[in-house]
Amino acid sequence: MELLFVCIKIFFARILDVTIATFRQNILLKGRCVLGAILAFAEIMIWFLVAREALTIPIQSVWIPISYSLGFATGTLIGSLLSKHFIKGEVGVQIIIDEEKKDLINSLKMRGYPINILHLESGFNSVPKLMIFIEVSTKNLKKLESLIQQNDPDAFIVISDTKKVMKGTIK
Repeated sequence: MELLFVCIKIFFARILDVTIATFRQNILLKGRCVLGAILAFAEIMIWFLVAREALTIPIQSVWIPISYSLGFATGTLIGSLLSKHFIKGEVGVQIIIDEEKKDLINSLKMRGYPINILHLESGFNSVPKLMIFIEVSTKNLKKLESLIQQNDPDAFIVISDTKKVMKGTIK
């Protein structure tokens, strides 16, 4: 019974500290240093207490490292999901299309996306291409992806996290 209690405690404590760690890393990427430092303190305090107990407990069982590892994996999943849900920001989307396929550009303009277009030439086959630059809120990214796929399923898309936008408009 003691082994079960220890394993459950380790499992849930690891979920908590790894969830905090994952969330903290994503907060720091958005430039929120003070909150990141506070979360780091809580994360390491929990980790230290759990690691100490897991390593010094007199019970010898494979279930202790298993519960430790499962807590870590579960915390990573939960932290990622929480980050995705709570940390909003902007992403830069670059879309490369064939020059003659302008339906996508018209659809983006009709929906009010602030776009910039650059004319390119493919280094592979010298086919004229267009690169469309868009900054969009992460909450609107799925709608944009769907719109791109509807208008040009062959479009090459690159999505990059944006740390900061200055003097720009995001619709």
